[in-house]
Amino acid sequence: MRADARKNYNRLLAVARDVVTEHGGDASLRDIARRAGVGFTTLLRHFPTREGLFEALLRTDLDALTQRAGELETSNPPDEALVSWFREMVAFVQSYGGVVALMASAHEDPDSPLYATCAAVHSAGARLLLRAQTEGTARADMDGGDLFALVSALGWLVGQPSFAPRANHLSHLITSAILINRSGSDVQKQRAESDR
Repeated sequence: MRADARKNYNRLLAVARDVVTEHGGDASLRDIARRAGVGFTTLLRHFPTREGLFEALLRTDLDALTQRAGELETSNPPDEALVSWFREMVAFVQSYGGVVALMASAHEDPDSPLYATCAAVHSAGARLLLRAQTEGTARADMDGGDLFALVSALGWLVGQPSFAPRANHLSHLITSAILINRSGSDVQKQRAESDR
């Protein structure tokens, strides 16, 4: 890709991130092109379909979340790593209202361009969960699929205006249900962090 084309591509993704955060899955492609300072045909040259743009946008962020899971896995105790990653995933899902369905369907469709990316982030979360289960700090009766479902559901829920003010509280409730054998001071510390 030529340098100017790469610049336009990166600019379109950066602007799309902002517009989709503001307007969700109904974001206007024309608005994205206008804000990026390029013509609509330039946007279509890079992203021929709305789904193609969302897939590129999601892939970038999901790859970063997969990498983040690896960092947490090597630098934090299992329960803290799991909770941190869970919260970051919920924030991601919440910030892209309306595209959760795309991510969820890609996770089940091997022909989707997002399948490998979704499978990687799913696997990263499952590894964090298994690590915490092995340490005895996460309940043993759940798996990576359950974790992925909880992230998706909570991310969607706190993206709704009536639940948004309760996002930290709801996240604390869910992570408290996932984790076991935590001392009272650990629970208080987690609650204080979620209230920030």
